[in-house]
Amino acid sequence: MTKRFIKKIKSKNIEILSVISVILIWEIVADFIVKNPFYMPSFHSVVLAFISVIQNGTLISDTGISLYHFAIGFLAALAIGIPLGIFMGWFPKINRALSPIIEILRPIPPLAWIPFAIIWLKLTHTAAAFIIFMGMVFPIILNTYSGFKNVPKVYVEAAKVLGCTEDKKLIRYVALPSASPSILAGIRVSMGVGWMCLAASEMFGVSDSGIGYKIWFYYGIQRMDYVVVYMLILGLVGLLLDFLFRRFVQDRILKWQKGTVI
Repeated sequence: MTKRFIKKIKSKNIEILSVISVILIWEIVADFIVKNPFYMPSFHSVVLAFISVIQNGTLISDTGISLYHFAIGFLAALAIGIPLGIFMGWFPKINRALSPIIEILRPIPPLAWIPFAIIWLKLTHTAAAFIIFMGMVFPIILNTYSGFKNVPKVYVEAAKVLGCTEDKKLIRYVALPSASPSILAGIRVSMGVGWMCLAASEMFGVSDSGIGYKIWFYYGIQRMDYVVVYMLILGLVGLLLDFLFRRFVQDRILKWQKGTVI
């Protein structure tokens, strides 16, 4: 067991050296070149700030609140984005009716909806979730539409020959499995967009709590070491969410694509 662990560590030499090098450069630049923690806090001060927020419990509660915001927006985007994409990709008339509306709304940055989120929903968890929803729903719609639009015609014709003629059954048994790689790719992209929107929505006042809110709060009191702590937490949680999605959702649904899923 020990030999296997040592061998695994040795195989990661390049990655470990890379991280250590960045930390050393960061510490040297912050302490001996910049010399101003407001412009660049040192690595050791960030570590101390991290220990502090862990001890007082705020980091866990803030991360939990941000994940709650993200979950609401994510589920709403799935519930609306996937059905819309399916209908638009399968029924040309619905696509013609909805496409102009979506193409007008899609280029609007999600953060532009912050004033209306505050007016409509006040400073609530739902307001933050609304901004996340606006960032996530369009990639899901477009990728689902693209997946259904590009279902090979031969699959549909073969299914009809075998007796599957109803749209409901064709969507469920033919189009949905064929379009699943595109749909999952859209969900994965939207998760990254949604996580960025979450931080920004909390930062600009849609919510009075969460990771983004704490970044803005600590900037206001000029504690940049705490700002960096929450920035790193954003990156790590986003990385974890992406890993969990690939490991427990994408890889399982796309087992038939094993060897090609990244």
